[in-house]
Amino acid sequence: MDLKLKGKRALVTGSSSGLGEAIVSFLATEGASVIVHGRNEKRSTAIAESIRETGGSAEYVIGDLSTDEGADTVAEAALAGGQIDILVNNMGIYNPQPWMNATVHNWKDTYNNNVLSYVRMIHRLVPQMKGLGWGRIIQIGSSVAIQPMSVQPDYSASTAARHNLTVSLARELKGTGITSNTVSPGAMLVETTKNMLLGMAEKFGWGQDWADIEKNAIAQLASNDIGRLGRPEEIASAVAYLASPLADYISGTVVRVDGGLVQSI
Repeated sequence: MDLKLKGKRALVTGSSSGLGEAIVSFLATEGASVIVHGRNEKRSTAIAESIRETGGSAEYVIGDLSTDEGADTVAEAALAGGQIDILVNNMGIYNPQPWMNATVHNWKDTYNNNVLSYVRMIHRLVPQMKGLGWGRIIQIGSSVAIQPMSVQPDYSASTAARHNLTVSLARELKGTGITSNTVSPGAMLVETTKNMLLGMAEKFGWGQDWADIEKNAIAQLASNDIGRLGRPEEIASAVAYLASPLADYISGTVVRVDGGLVQSI
C-alpha cells in the first residue's frame, strides 16, 4: 500500500535507538524525508547513514529536549532543512522501580522528560504546520497509561498525560488540517527488555531457549491475547499510517498496539 508519504518531512524524537529507530526507518522506507533525533551524535549519525545507504532520505539533529534551550536547538536545526509535516514525539526515559522508591525528584524528572519534552516540540513546530494547512502530531504512549501496575508509577502517570494531551491538542487543532493521535504500545521486544528477561529467566524458571523465555515471561508478567512481545516494526507501521494522508479522518484517538494486553474498550 502506498501511504502517500513521499514529499513529507518527518521529525522523530528519540530515534537513535529502540522504537524511535524503527519508526524513523519505517517512515523512510515509505518515502518520507526523515530527521533522526538523539543526544548521542555517533548513534544518530549511524542511523541516518544507514537509512541513506538503503536509498532513503535522512539527516540528524542533536539536542536535549528536557530543556527549553535544547528544544530550541533541535527545532531550529530541523526547520533549517525545510518544513516539518510530521512530528512523532517518542523521546522519553524509563526507570522501573517500586512505588515508594520513586521520589518526588524522580516524578519531576520523569514528567519533564516524558511530557514537557513533547509540549516543547509541539509549541515549536505546530505554528509552521498551521501555515502549511496540514500536519501530523503523533505521541508514543503506553499500555500502562491505561492499565498501570504497582511499579514505575511516575512513568505510568507520565504516559497517561501523553494520552490526555493528545486529545486536548486535537480539539485545539480543529479545522487546521493537523491531526493529533497516540500510538500506545504494550510490552515490546527491544534490546533492554530482552536483556532484562534473559537475566530473570533462570530465577523464574522460564527456560533457556528465547522462544520459551518470551512465552513464559509474557504469561507471568504481561499476559496478552497474542502470547508474545510486540515488535518495534509493528509500532512503526501504526505510526506510519496515522502520519499518512490516508488517516485524515482520524484525530484525538489512541491506537493500542498491545496484543490485547489492555482489557477495555
